[in-house]
Amino acid sequence: MRLGVAVSGNGSNLRNLVERGFEVVAVATNRPSCGGAAFARERGIPLAELPQKDFASARERDLAMRDFFKGHGVELVVDAGYDRIHTEAFVEAFRDRIVNIHPSLLPAFGGGMDAIEQALGAGVDRTGATVHVVTADLDAGPILVQEAVDVLEGDTPETLRQRVHEAEYRILPQAIRLMEARLAKSPAVG
Repeated sequence: MRLGVAVSGNGSNLRNLVERGFEVVAVATNRPSCGGAAFARERGIPLAELPQKDFASARERDLAMRDFFKGHGVELVVDAGYDRIHTEAFVEAFRDRIVNIHPSLLPAFGGGMDAIEQALGAGVDRTGATVHVVTADLDAGPILVQEAVDVLEGDTPETLRQRVHEAEYRILPQAIRLMEARLAKSPAVG
């Protein structure tokens, strides 16, 4: 399955997918200086640099991303550390073909970029990672795979984030394989 990956951070989930042999045909970023963009350049993966300042609206940015991904034959979009909320136009263009990795056991600590800090602040003894289908409702789409991670005494955001990332590296490939099976049964017209 031809993947388009949207990144804003260091690109560790992108790297994990490429190293596991997934067919990443295009990468888009809103942060051209991020590690994920550098990885795409290093590997020769087509890269769209789409900083918001270059667009009059989020919708225009997402239409450019849509056109870029469609132009590269993307069948499934993977939000792997992408720190923007997709507009309706993008979600509709890839309806039921966008997945997101989120660093919590949704629905807990959804709707923001600081789920690790929220978990620590709430004093929970478990958090984790979730891969879900992206819908118009933030972090509320159907859950594909989750993995729990224990919160240990003395955890800092950095130590907990590392263990959550390790869970992400395991479950994101599982979720993509689930989506491959689903889409093989009922391919979306795009």
